[in-house]
Amino acid sequence: MKKISILKGSIAAASLMALAACGSRADEEAAEPAAAPEPAATETETATAPATEPEVEPNGTVIEVQMLTRDPDGSGMQVFKPNLINAKVGDTIRFIPTDPTHQSSSIAGMLPEGARGWEGEINEPVEYVVPVPGVYGFQCIPHYSAGMVGLIIVEGEGMTENLESAKSTTHPGLAGRKFEEIFAQAESEGMLSQ
Repeated sequence: MKKISILKGSIAAASLMALAACGSRADEEAAEPAAAPEPAATETETATAPATEPEVEPNGTVIEVQMLTRDPDGSGMQVFKPNLINAKVGDTIRFIPTDPTHQSSSIAGMLPEGARGWEGEINEPVEYVVPVPGVYGFQCIPHYSAGMVGLIIVEGEGMTENLESAKSTTHPGLAGRKFEEIFAQAESEGMLSQ
């Protein structure tokens, strides 16, 4: 019993000293802490930030891509439908969260030079207006290693300039094999020939 009383007394004394050291009283309102200044974005961060405004004017064509937990064709789980898209500069790619827990983001090593890319939020639609010809890889971040990936091939001069770097990008889990299948399909359909 004596130890408990000593402990309570010690805690009370420590609390009083802490209050005295702060120079505040219990009946005074605590001052709001000063907000730390926001760090300035570096030139690199700004240049690679996901796009919120289109880099080019939309041309009116919208290509819809569903984000699904189970492929209705029975070919797998967690898929983009379609996962291979042929587009033109100015086309809008609209990713629709048909099923919950999905999102769409570009893959940094799979973008043409000069394209900023995009990053959507989970369960939210995202639109991206493709700005330049080339190969664009995309993923659902939570299901990337499960192979929830896709490819946009944007027609025009220089569309294959980033093809080899896009093909050589490494991916976790099943994503690498899925990209091999998508690239093979694109080649068999003649989508990569200029």
